[in-house]
Amino acid sequence: MNKLIELNNVSVSYDTKVVLRDVSFKLWTNDFLGIIGPNGGGKTTLIKVILGLLKPGSGMISFYDSGRETSSLKTGYLPQINQIDKHFPISVYEVVASGLMSDKKRLGGYTAIQRNQIRDTIEQMGLDGLSERPIGELSGGELQRTLLGRAVVSSPQVLILDEPNTYVDKLFESRLYELLKIINEQTAIILVSHDVGTILPLVKNVACVNETLHYHAGNNITEGWLDEAFHCPIELVGHGDIPHRVLKTHNCKHEH
Repeated sequence: MNKLIELNNVSVSYDTKVVLRDVSFKLWTNDFLGIIGPNGGGKTTLIKVILGLLKPGSGMISFYDSGRETSSLKTGYLPQINQIDKHFPISVYEVVASGLMSDKKRLGGYTAIQRNQIRDTIEQMGLDGLSERPIGELSGGELQRTLLGRAVVSSPQVLILDEPNTYVDKLFESRLYELLKIINEQTAIILVSHDVGTILPLVKNVACVNETLHYHAGNNITEGWLDEAFHCPIELVGHGDIPHRVLKTHNCKHEH
C-alpha cells in the first residue's frame, strides 16, 4: 500500500493565534480517514492545507502517485457549507459535469466516455430523472447529492468530505454511507465530522485535530483516547449498533 499524502510537522497560525501545531500523518491509497475534533480545533484549516488553499507557516506537505513524489493529486472536495448560487440557471447535469472541466478538451464538448461518466454518476447519486432540473428547484439533500456527484465524477485519487451529512436528507443518508464504501474501493477518503459515533463504523483510521493531531490506526477508539485527544471528557453511548458521543461535565477552552 502506497502513501498518497504526507504531512511533516505542519504548523499554521492566523496572526498570533496558533491553529495547527506540529501536525504529522500519512494518508494511504484506499485509506478512509475520519477526522474529528472540537469546533475551533483546526479541522477546516487542515483541509485547506491538504487542498493547497493554505500554505503552512512551517513544516511540509508532500503528495505521491504510485510511490513517486508529485506536485499534486486529483482531488474531489465537498465543502461543509455549499456556496453555490441556487438562483444561477444551471442544471443538475451541468453541475455534475463541471467536475470534469479540468479533463475536458479546451475546445468542444465532452467525449462519449465522459458523458457516460456523468450519467452514471447522476444515477449513482439517486438523481436520475432530475438531470435537467435547475438547482434552484432542488431540496437541500438533492443539492448536496448533486455537489457530491461533482466531487466524484472525475474518479479522484482523494475525496475530501467536510460534514457530508449536513444537508443530505435522511432517506439518502444510509445510501450515502453505502456509496462511500464503494467509492473507497478506488479512492482514498478523508471524512471530517463532528459526530464521532456516526463515522466510526465507516472509517479505517481516525485522527483527532485539536491544535495538535492525535492519530489512531483502526476505528476501535476508546473513551480514554477521546478524552486525551479532545482535552475534554467524552464518552461513547450506544444506540443500537451505532455509538454516539456525549460530553461530560467539563471546562474546556474550545466551544463544542
